[in-house]
Amino acid sequence: MEFNEKLQELRKRKGLTQEELAEALFVSRTAISKWESGRGYPNLDSLKQISRYFSVSIDELICPEEIITAAEAEKKASIDRYLRLLCGALDILTGLLLFLPVFGNGTGTPACVSLFGITGLRAWIKAVFAVVIAATVLNGVCGVVFSYVDRPSRKDYQILTGLALSVAGTAVFIVTRQPYAGIICLLLLVIKGLLIGKRRRLP
Repeated sequence: MEFNEKLQELRKRKGLTQEELAEALFVSRTAISKWESGRGYPNLDSLKQISRYFSVSIDELICPEEIITAAEAEKKASIDRYLRLLCGALDILTGLLLFLPVFGNGTGTPACVSLFGITGLRAWIKAVFAVVIAATVLNGVCGVVFSYVDRPSRKDYQILTGLALSVAGTAVFIVTRQPYAGIICLLLLVIKGLLIGKRRRLP
């Protein structure tokens, strides 16, 4: 009997619903559903909780092969979480462009100013800069939040959206002849690309 079947049997033997078991183990009902349907395994801490709650040994709950699979899945999930956190943090760092003096203020005034200090550019260009930066920061905040929520698809969208926004920011700043802001966006984009590339090479 596999772990998902054992968990279902133990739960039903105690006359519990998935929601009641989730409350007892301090996990989401979605997690219980996923474990019982065989779509995943609990992490080691949750396994210990299940073992204590049902007064059975971990060996009775899960076979050695399943433990290895669970440990590998936990390691992958941990790496993915750190990747999302780092990419989110890099997106949030883009917000520094609102305050750093990296924008040219027109040909008449060669000194660099912050975004709020620009007077030599058209208002709509300044608005585009603000929207691109704000959207990137918001995406980063969402990425950090979603890294703690059990919704993988949303997390993946956040990384892809962050890459797209970084490309858009780099292009906008280069086209509008703002090389310093463009270089900062490009640097953040390259770092994200390296992190994602490194993750892809891991088993």
